[in-house]
Amino acid sequence: MNEVSITSQFYKEFEAEIPATRKCIERVPENLYDWQPHEKSMKFGYLTLLVAEIPKWIAIMITKGEIDFQTFSHPQITTTKEMIAFFDDNIQKAKQALKGLTVEQLSKPFVLKNGSQIIINSPLIDNLSSTLNHWVHHRGQMTVYMRLNNIAVPSIYGPSADEKVF
Repeated sequence: MNEVSITSQFYKEFEAEIPATRKCIERVPENLYDWQPHEKSMKFGYLTLLVAEIPKWIAIMITKGEIDFQTFSHPQITTTKEMIAFFDDNIQKAKQALKGLTVEQLSKPFVLKNGSQIIINSPLIDNLSSTLNHWVHHRGQMTVYMRLNNIAVPSIYGPSADEKVF
């Protein structure tokens, strides 16, 4: 594949996931942010924050080539309005980074670490793909939390029990 097709494919896949992801985030009420389906499960608010935040990871991966858990901080978000604004800001940053992505950058290493401990050190191309999958996975987890709380699950890749797309 040539440079345009590889980088444009990442952008296209990323962009395709945005509308349904935003709908999920919009539907999570703040009063459920502390809810969790099991003691070992993430709280609904943290899961929603994670889904809103992953596009920021993509931007950082491309622009800085490294994420360090010791210096990476999560904002304290308490309202759906703030969560959506955080998501929208992260989407714009990721889009900007993806638009500037070159094939040369794809072969450069991405490093995920916790202080001096290296967790991942592999080509950016591998990590962008897995991060997109990670994002979709956690959005799917959100839809289960939504169903368990009688929140209408949006149509994602086709109709849901709550939204018919035909």
